[in-house]
Amino acid sequence: MGTVICDVSFQARRKYESTIRPRLLQLQSAWPDAVTVGGFQARLATEDLGVAMRFNSPGRVATAHALTDLLAARGVDTRDDLHYWLGDADNRAALRQVKGVGPKSVDYIGNLVGRSQVAVDVHLRAFAAEAGVTGLPYEKLRAVYVETAACLGHEPGGLEHAVWRFKAQAG
Repeated sequence: MGTVICDVSFQARRKYESTIRPRLLQLQSAWPDAVTVGGFQARLATEDLGVAMRFNSPGRVATAHALTDLLAARGVDTRDDLHYWLGDADNRAALRQVKGVGPKSVDYIGNLVGRSQVAVDVHLRAFAAEAGVTGLPYEKLRAVYVETAACLGHEPGGLEHAVWRFKAQAG
């Protein structure tokens, strides 16, 4: 869970494969007890997350702490807990109250714990723009991707990941 929380907290506007992924793997190795929210929270109480992630970003560290505190307060401890918990719209809204967590982050968290969702980011927006779909707010563009996936017989998260990979490698 520590890597899920850090992934969503640190990945925005960063090169994932070269910057974020290696740091998440290192954190997972260094903090094996952070597999649960409780274990991660215990580490955060005694160690500096910015140092552990080799990331000088107080705002992103604060987001990780706030997400951890919210999940712990709501009884979410494991990936399975979070997967189930995200099925409730009120819980998704609670995540949005954390500074640094927007609709894309909520959908991204879902993907990280096995929910098939579309997290619209700059890559998905650029792909849509190249197809002539421009100016849509987040929720409407997400709906376009979800409907497109359904028409193609794919999971929404699978289509999202394919588009993201294509655009990330092209850019």
